[in-house]
Amino acid sequence: MQSRRRHVYYALMGSCLLLIVLAWNVVRLWSVPAAVVMSLVAMVIPPVAAIVANRRGPDDPWWDDPSVSRRVPGPRTPGPRRPRQPRSR
Repeated sequence: MQSRRRHVYYALMGSCLLLIVLAWNVVRLWSVPAAVVMSLVAMVIPPVAAIVANRRGPDDPWWDDPSVSRRVPGPRTPGPRRPRQPRSR
């Protein structure tokens, strides 16, 4: 599952780079509004790619999943404080 998400992430980021390069170097020569629209579409792709890459699959074990057999210890709670002993010289 993770391999598929990685491929989708790279495909989305590659299309983002392709859109930016084409908009700034080719399309702007014929139509500036089309280049701006292409740049705006390319601006939206990286957050979508990050969401796709970090999505949890149905069979992915994650650290916060309670069904995982490993038990991670929680933070230690402090016990009662003992009074401080005076230092001897």
